[in-house]
Amino acid sequence: MIIQPRTRGFICLTAHPEGAAENIKNQIVYVKSKGEIKNGPKKVLVIGASTGFGIASRISAAFGSGAATIGVFFEKPASEGKLGTAGWYNSAAFEKEAHAAGLYAKSINGDAFSDEIKKQTIDLIHKDLGQVDLVIYSLASPRRTHPKTGVQHASVLKPIDKPFTDKTVDFHSGVVSDISIQPVDSEDDIKNTVAVMGGEDWKFWIEDLKEAGVLADGVKTVAYSYIGPELTYPIYRNGTIGRAKDDLEGTVPAINDLLKDLNGVSYVSVNKALVTQSSSAIPVVPLYISLLYKVMKEKGIHEGTIEQMQRLFAERLYIDGEIPLDEKGRIRVDDLEMREDVQAEVAKLWEQATTENLEEISDIQGYRDDFFQLFGFNFDAIDYNKDTSELVQVPSLAE
Repeated sequence: MIIQPRTRGFICLTAHPEGAAENIKNQIVYVKSKGEIKNGPKKVLVIGASTGFGIASRISAAFGSGAATIGVFFEKPASEGKLGTAGWYNSAAFEKEAHAAGLYAKSINGDAFSDEIKKQTIDLIHKDLGQVDLVIYSLASPRRTHPKTGVQHASVLKPIDKPFTDKTVDFHSGVVSDISIQPVDSEDDIKNTVAVMGGEDWKFWIEDLKEAGVLADGVKTVAYSYIGPELTYPIYRNGTIGRAKDDLEGTVPAINDLLKDLNGVSYVSVNKALVTQSSSAIPVVPLYISLLYKVMKEKGIHEGTIEQMQRLFAERLYIDGEIPLDEKGRIRVDDLEMREDVQAEVAKLWEQATTENLEEISDIQGYRDDFFQLFGFNFDAIDYNKDTSELVQVPSLAE
């Protein structure tokens, strides 16, 4: 079939398998260009491994330090006449590239919140790897069925206490407008968002992995978070998502206690604002990112997901000596984004931004390119008018 992008709001309804493969190849080329990550991980589990920071983490581990990787994700497979999701095609491309390089790579497709998928993952580690020395937790989901209670929790994106009004942009049209979001209706909104996006499931994974004996001595585990600038605080860090991120970060001491007798350690890495399927859904953020990209690219310090994850591995997690942490014990790879000079310029542009001047003062086109590339589109190397087979398998899931 001929596959073109079809969008509805901040969602792209189609994905291009050849474009996804090009995206994965480009990320691999970058990681290999940076050289070997010395003393890097060798056996890695990535939970939430198919898009964004998750797939970039898997690529960094595999092609930066030759790691065997198991990836857990929940994606729709391709079938006759029906496209798979972008994450499905990403994972298929990753496995093919890894196998071609002589690297172990297997995947598990299912609900990572469930006890069943945790058991399936543990069984695969037992069978093939014995133990893992790094566990990346990079789940992004709008809902979670609690494995112990059976209750389904749905997250909400809302401010707390009072309505939030500020600028946003429709990144497809470039129209800048004001948006108002009403605050949470009740504490239940906060509790449900924390249940989906907080630290409980990360802890459940570590508890089960430890109990099964599949965590190596000296194991590290990392989950991802975001802080951002003050202008996004009401909708992000001080809103429902921020409460969930607080809970995630607050889980670190409990996981460290779990890992103490294994000489293991857990971290939260605060990453840079980037175009992901999740961030595209947050009002205000697309406008902020398009302005941020403009400033950071002009200063020569812009990074995408793969640059962020390669730097996290090479310059934070696997360095000689002590890992630099902030006052709350977090790893910061948002350091370039949060530089005073960068934030001052973004704040100035934010005040100026209108529909009429957006193309001139922002990198809205860079935002669009990054968005569509998440789904395999907007790559110069791909002919999107050519027939392409939608039937692509993830090799380890076709066995």
